[in-house]
Amino acid sequence: MLKNYLTITFRNLWKNKGFTLINIIGLAVGLATCLLILLFVMDEMGYDKYNTKADRVYRVDGDIQFGGNRMVCALAPDPMGPTMKKDYPEVEQYTRFRDFGGRFLVKKGNQNFQENRVQYADSSLFEVFTMPMISGDPSVALTNPGSIVLSESMARKYFNSQDVIGKSLLVNDTAIYKVTGVIRDMPAQSHFAEDFFISMSSNPESRQGMWVMNNFNTYIVLKPGTNPKLFSNHLNEVVEKYLFPQVQQMIGSSEKDFKASGNSAKYVLTPLTDIHLHSNKTGELGANSDIEYIYIFSGVAVLILLIACVNFMNLSTARSSNRAKEVGVRKVLGSLRSSLVRQFLAESIIVSLISLVVAVALITLCLPYFNALSGKSITVHFLSRPQWQLSLIGLALLVGLMAGAYPAFYLSAFSPIKVLKGMLSTGFKSGRLRSTLVVFQFSISIFLIISTIIIYNQLQYIRHKDIGFDREQVLVVQNADALGSRSKAFQTELMRIGGVENVTMTTFLPTNSNRSEAPMFMDPTLDQKRAISLQIWNIDEHYLPTLGMSVEKGRNFSEQFPTDSMGVIINEAAARLMGSTDPLNKNLYIPKDFQAPKSADNVLAYHILGVVKDFNFNSLRQQVTPLVFMLGSSPGNAAIRVHAANLPELVAYINNVWKAMAPFQPFKCSFMDDDFNHIYDAEQRVGNIFVNFAVLAIFIACLGLYGLVTYAAEQRSREIGIRKILGASAGNVARLLSRDFLGLVIISAAIAFPLAGWVMHRWLQDFAYRVGVSWWVFILAGALALIIALVTISFQAIKAALINPVKILKST
Repeated sequence: MLKNYLTITFRNLWKNKGFTLINIIGLAVGLATCLLILLFVMDEMGYDKYNTKADRVYRVDGDIQFGGNRMVCALAPDPMGPTMKKDYPEVEQYTRFRDFGGRFLVKKGNQNFQENRVQYADSSLFEVFTMPMISGDPSVALTNPGSIVLSESMARKYFNSQDVIGKSLLVNDTAIYKVTGVIRDMPAQSHFAEDFFISMSSNPESRQGMWVMNNFNTYIVLKPGTNPKLFSNHLNEVVEKYLFPQVQQMIGSSEKDFKASGNSAKYVLTPLTDIHLHSNKTGELGANSDIEYIYIFSGVAVLILLIACVNFMNLSTARSSNRAKEVGVRKVLGSLRSSLVRQFLAESIIVSLISLVVAVALITLCLPYFNALSGKSITVHFLSRPQWQLSLIGLALLVGLMAGAYPAFYLSAFSPIKVLKGMLSTGFKSGRLRSTLVVFQFSISIFLIISTIIIYNQLQYIRHKDIGFDREQVLVVQNADALGSRSKAFQTELMRIGGVENVTMTTFLPTNSNRSEAPMFMDPTLDQKRAISLQIWNIDEHYLPTLGMSVEKGRNFSEQFPTDSMGVIINEAAARLMGSTDPLNKNLYIPKDFQAPKSADNVLAYHILGVVKDFNFNSLRQQVTPLVFMLGSSPGNAAIRVHAANLPELVAYINNVWKAMAPFQPFKCSFMDDDFNHIYDAEQRVGNIFVNFAVLAIFIACLGLYGLVTYAAEQRSREIGIRKILGASAGNVARLLSRDFLGLVIISAAIAFPLAGWVMHRWLQDFAYRVGVSWWVFILAGALALIIALVTISFQAIKAALINPVKILKST
């Protein structure tokens, strides 16, 4: 019986090669797309699960409301981890990270190399995270001051060996660190990726005991059986016991007064495995993704697979007249309906299995391109795993059953008497379900077209929005603090170069990650009710003109006014928070020493010199927050505004100046507009992936539409011949075949428009600065869908209209 099914199946598939090819290509592209998305989703959802204690590790995150500003951060105070372990037996272990901050230049020979993946870490690091150590003792590797653990790549880079225990690294030409361990390179699926871990005891900040500063990424391991939701209540106890007494000491405010002023301080536990997809907070150790993208891509995968299945169903039922006589004869000869159902399902499953083989080949070919598009390193090694092979075969069987179920039961239900008497209406004269399925396909396609246009518009808006400063033609030389006392001479020398308009030396730039948040007060008594939480950046007098920032009120810093050292420039957001329309010459106050008790002698007063136009220094997902500029030395970078026609030559000249002043320090530079664009690499990648998948979905839908039009022309060939003999033109015949299908596309647009508008409106809410969902997007999407459908239909419709009617009538 099985042999008979297979023989009939392959005979039918070969007999209808054109439709078989359309079905196989449609299903193969649908399966390949679905599997690529599945691989992407599995990669995203697999972050940090390599850790053996992943289900018990939690990060302590802060949610601070103070001075009219809210900060949700992936950070906690220095004492949080040690205190949690000391006070609560449910905590098995803790560990902390503290960003090294500034430059980390490692000496090799006579040359320094800049390394960016560096963290201070507690000695308990290897008890919390799974980091296989190649050499060294993980229990003591980060115990002593001056200890450092390297990744195997860095060990090879600087020592050409992994046997480096006891050797030394010279950092920044001053600090010597002793290598006490070498670990395997960190997996790609980790929310942090570091090459150097320095003992926390080497960091003086780890011993300050400051509860009011959130600077440490803190992780705790809960003992087995501990309920994390119940345990998180203890965090409030810690805040009340330790944080509020320190707040009272600093600003003389009780916990009751602190909360009555609209301020709050609380901490929450974030599961380790949730960080990559559910956390985009200040102070993250790396760029994370978003669970919304997983939902979106998963939905797209299902929709594309459904479109491919609908194609199969449509073409199978459309060709029902060709199979009707076969069904009638087989039923007369005694075949049961169940036997016919199995026959048709076998055909569907075989097509699906062939499509799976083609899909796997497509994945193998397209995976390098997909990896480049998505920034992943997915490989095809999964094909060698038995569980994956069984899953793929199971998916093919499921798709075969889904796509073939309706045609099988539809075709097997034909009455043999009606079929053999020619009384059965088939083909396109009774295709209500088929029309519904075409509408379903094109509704999805139009939905994806609208979504693609809006995503593209938002990405373009981000790239070209006026963000309050001019990022074009600004060269940023990093690690300028390596120049030491020569930084001012370097700035002066650059100002003499033709093609250089201005130069500023600063650690703080809108496009880098260096930030410094602290409270200032509008009252010399440091009354917390008049506190403002804001960014405080040290800059020089060249900063604003170099970055093209606009002073809306007052003036810039000037060397001509020595008192400017006690002056500040605020942004418009800070002025609004102060509640003042004219803040010029008013004062802002700050403690000299945040750890000292509150007193009149512990207060510094800064007068406001100017108000600068708001500029974006965070992601455009966030509103501009209050900021203060102070006049001070902070030469972490050199930002150079240039206007030279030959930029490579100018950059080479600046490099020569650098080498003359810092011959053994690496020269590293970038253009500010590129740095800005890198901030949105994740959104750009997601947009590009979405565009590619949308094109594939439209291709599959058009493939099915082409097959239906081809069959419609075949089914109505006699009608077309008669119409042509009676005087119908080729245009009339083409319109006849196209009209019904184009009508279905218009119905699809009416369904897709409101759905896409609602979904995209929700997606855009994640951005504080966003484009609107304009009416022209829907018109354009509808027009594109009609044009695509018309082009798909027209070729076959015109071909049918140009056939000699005499040949048609002779053959029918």
